[in-house]
Parts: sequence; C-alpha cells; structure tokens
Amino acid sequence: MRSLLAAATISLAFTLFLTPLFIRLFEKLGWGQVIRTPENAHNPSHQAKRGTPTMGGIVFIVGSIVGYVVGTLTGGAPPSISGLLVIWMMVGFGIVGFIDDFMKVRQQRSLGLSGWRKIVGQVLVAVPFGIMALNFPDARGETPASPYVSFFRDIPMLSFFALGAVVGWIVYLIWITFISVAWSNSTNLTDGLDGLATGSGIFTVSALSLVTFWQFQQRCASEALVNAYVGGCYATPDPMDLTIIAASFVGALVGFLWWNAPKAKIFMGDVGSMAIGGVIAAMAILARAELLSVIIAGVFIIGPGSVILQRIYFKATGGKRLFLMSPFHHHLEMRGWPEITIVVRMWIIAGMLAVTGVALFYVEWLSAL
Repeated sequence: MRSLLAAATISLAFTLFLTPLFIRLFEKLGWGQVIRTPENAHNPSHQAKRGTPTMGGIVFIVGSIVGYVVGTLTGGAPPSISGLLVIWMMVGFGIVGFIDDFMKVRQQRSLGLSGWRKIVGQVLVAVPFGIMALNFPDARGETPASPYVSFFRDIPMLSFFALGAVVGWIVYLIWITFISVAWSNSTNLTDGLDGLATGSGIFTVSALSLVTFWQFQQRCASEALVNAYVGGCYATPDPMDLTIIAASFVGALVGFLWWNAPKAKIFMGDVGSMAIGGVIAAMAILARAELLSVIIAGVFIIGPGSVILQRIYFKATGGKRLFLMSPFHHHLEMRGWPEITIVVRMWIIAGMLAVTGVALFYVEWLSAL
C-alpha cells in the first residue's frame, strides 16, 4: 500500500506542479496546436485553440515513470517485467504519437503520419511486447501474458497453441497486435475535446488498477491452485507491480487534467492519447482481462464506433450522413452542446462503464468460490 501511495503522489505532484514549466518550454519550441484552416474546418469554433501548446503527453509519460520508480523503491522491490512491459507500451506508442505530432507542428499542417505509417509504427511496438510478454516465467511458470484469450481470466478452451507452436505464435501475435493497435487508435480518436481523453483515461486505468489489486489479494499460492483456480484465485504474475504502474499513471493524469481541463492550457497531443491506449492495452493483456476491457474502457469505443457507422451509412445511402460530424463528440458540438457539457457527460459514461466492468469482475470471482 505504501508503494501505491508513493507512486500516485509523486506522479501527481510531478504533473501538477511541473506542467507550467513544460508549457513555457513548448511555447519556446513552437510546439503549438495546428488547426485546420477555416475554409476546410468542420468546426470553426476550434480555431480559438490554434497555437495552444501540444505534446503534453510527454509530461504525464515522464511523470508516470518517475512515480513508478519511486513507488517500487519505496516498497523495496525492483521493477517487475510486467511493470516494464506497461512502460514499453506507454513509451512506444507515445513515440509514434510524438512523430505524428512533430510532423504536424513542423509542417504546420493538420496531417502528420499517414494512417498506414502510423499502424506500422504501432505494430513495431506491439509485436516485441507480445514476444517479451510470453517469456520470463515466474517461479510458478507463469509468464506476464498468457497463450489464451481472456475475459475475467484465461479461457482454457481458447488456447492459441492448440493450433500448434508456429501457427499458435502467429495467431497470438496477431491478437496482441490487434488489441494494441485498436486501443491506441481508439484513444487517439477520442482525444478531440479539452480533458475528454484525460478524464476518461483516469476512470479506465483506475478500474484496471482495482482489477489487478484484487488479483494481488486473491493470487494463487501454488501451481496446483493455478491449474484448478481453487477459490477463484488468479494466476496473474506481478499483480501488485501492475497496480503500482497503473496508480502512477492515474496520478500523472490527474495532475495533468488540472491544466488540460476546459479551457485547456496544454493539449496532450497524439503522444499522450496513444500512450493512454498503450497502457490500457498492456494492462488488459497482462491482467488477463482482454475482453473485459471492452466494457471497462468502453467510452473509448464510442468515438471510433461512430466513425465506422458514419462510413457504412455514407456508402449505403449514397452520400448521406448519420452524424453531422464524427467522432460522436464533434456531432454533439455541431448540435450546439457546450464543450464542457459534452466532456463531463462523457466522463460520467466512462465512470459508469468502469464501475460496471469492475462489478462484473467481482461477481465472476464470487461465482468461482
């Protein structure tokens, strides 16, 4: 518990008190938000945001790492492979987002990396994560990730390696890559209003931290219990370390939200939104809660879901639009909703979905007793 408090407190203090310094630094570097020109803009009201410092995701990425290191040192235990894998995904996807942001700022255009180049970068982060996550077994032989599809825990009948070693590895890496790319792009699409992705990320990662903390409290004590799931115990390796990195990340987001809430003094940029997606994907995979994360992080599905529906409807009707603009939060803006109203209500949805996911997780544990 001391490690959790130290990690969350240090990361929160880092972003809360040091973000103004980063804002001034980014202003000197000319890292201002690029907005589409008025003649091409879908939402002219966003022109007022032009020039606001961006790439603020760097702040909470660094803050999370600092908080995590302090938290593990406070607890007297070195960082685990699971915690380092979460950092790998956070930093890796953050770098892809940074390249995208930097290209926009340098060229003063709203387009950075092309869609396919962005996906290639995400794949280059996700595949090594998947390989490393299925190695480094603990004393019980459990690796950080598992060769099964998981919901509340591994689903025994859905084993990738039932298809053979070679095919199993290929299908497993495709699954890991799909989860990682999907969550990274989903959070990226959701980051369209001041504080929207930040607040939603706080609810989502907090819920995942509760899942891993409960797994720590109910961890299997032996290999026999792992195989039998006696008393609903969990085989997740390093659940406490996953909770520490999650707590550190949440603390960093809370401190950053102080400056990112409407009207934002700094934007997280793609570097930040993709990093949030990386953390969600890594936590879901390593906590054996891949399918459950669809509920816990469901708020991040609304945006991309609306984009997909818009495109399908557009093609099916020969050019008609289902929404005034997609993602959905921009549709609400076009309908005249104030930005702060949209953001707060999306936070409420994020909170409800996160609580629902944790409640279902707990009910499943009760049913396994």
